[in-house]
Amino acid sequence: MDYTSLTRIDLINLCKQNGVKKYSGRKKSDLILLLKNYVATNNNEVHNEDVLYEKSTSDMTFIDLFCGIGGFHQALTRHGMKCVLACDVDKRCMKTYKDNYNIEPFNDIRKLEPEKMPDFDILCGGFSCQPFSNAGKKTTFNHSKGLLFDEITRIAKQKMPKFMFLENVKHILKISDGKVFEYILQQLDNIGYKVQIFELSPHQLGIPQQRIRVIFTCIRSDIYDESININLCIPNCEMNFTKIFETDETIKNKYRIKPEIEQILNAWDEMISIFEVGERLSPTILCHEFYRTYSDDEFTSLPIWKQDYITKNRPIYQKYKTHWDLWYEKHKILLQRREIYGKLEWQAGHKKENDSIFNYFIQLRQSGIRVKNPKYFPTLVAMVQVPIYAKECRYITPRECARLQSFPESFKICENDHQAYKQFGNAVNVDVVDLVMKTTLHAYGYI
Repeated sequence: MDYTSLTRIDLINLCKQNGVKKYSGRKKSDLILLLKNYVATNNNEVHNEDVLYEKSTSDMTFIDLFCGIGGFHQALTRHGMKCVLACDVDKRCMKTYKDNYNIEPFNDIRKLEPEKMPDFDILCGGFSCQPFSNAGKKTTFNHSKGLLFDEITRIAKQKMPKFMFLENVKHILKISDGKVFEYILQQLDNIGYKVQIFELSPHQLGIPQQRIRVIFTCIRSDIYDESININLCIPNCEMNFTKIFETDETIKNKYRIKPEIEQILNAWDEMISIFEVGERLSPTILCHEFYRTYSDDEFTSLPIWKQDYITKNRPIYQKYKTHWDLWYEKHKILLQRREIYGKLEWQAGHKKENDSIFNYFIQLRQSGIRVKNPKYFPTLVAMVQVPIYAKECRYITPRECARLQSFPESFKICENDHQAYKQFGNAVNVDVVDLVMKTTLHAYGYI
């Protein structure tokens, strides 16, 4: 039979009709060989040169762009794949990457020359999100880092890997009224990739961190099979804190908060104990403003958000005025030591029975002393505002951050704590990207 006259869809249908397996994701030439081998096998005429070996991840290679400390690397090497190139601009991340994988990352993606790069099956990368995230200035295309995505398509256009897996913040879907997202999809389509989007967070996998990220799953058009539906099977896992928390008392003592911070938490805990059960401690309480007076002109010259907070704080001050006055006088010197000490950003709902600030996670931010619901660890971010585990009056440790990002216990953490926190805040969660990638590769017959 002359298979060359048939279309790829015809060949796929022929495979289905004859019960030929392993046809998903095959190019037309591969499908022809597969069918020829099927016929030869039935006629006892198998020829070695016609045999198509089963697809396997053990033969696959990948490049790790914007590699950071290797979240994608961790996930792909779980399945026996080999990294043939990594790239990142951060010198400290480059060192951590080399310490763990014995690979020296290239330091400038703009200088990578595709014609000099090794071939690879998968391109992965958590491309720079600063221009796109809520924390950034939303300058999108006017920001030099916003154009780094184009470096991915520049390389992919020439090397044409089978798959690409790209990660970014969830806000990228909405930034500039969706124009950034549309631009990304259009560029990927232009170079020949079909794209499926997944939104996934570690907490959905039983890891106590709510950190939704968008993963772009890009499949080269010639192997894309519209009949294949990639559906993530989210395991029904209970939230597991025990795998995260440090148990070594010596290590925990190393990360104990300074006495002054413990003092300010104790001071606020006194006031929290006075509030009635069910009291709403929102918006951010600015206790210094209770004792400042403004003329009408001065008040209207304040930022709108501050006017709003002062106005909405008045009822809780009036309700507990006597207690506030005694409390503020008692702790005034401490409260005035830093502006943020006088701001309580309570994000833990209404006051509960026997409630305490020490029941929660705490972050000291410019906006104040942020009190977070203990259902999850605070989201790890690149900005170093290390969460405090208030119950033990200590910061969470770099190793606990590693566990929140699903890095193994064998992972060698940067010795500089400040940098370690930053690196894990920037990293992709290994289990999150692993679920998306292995599901895709399984659907296409590689796993």
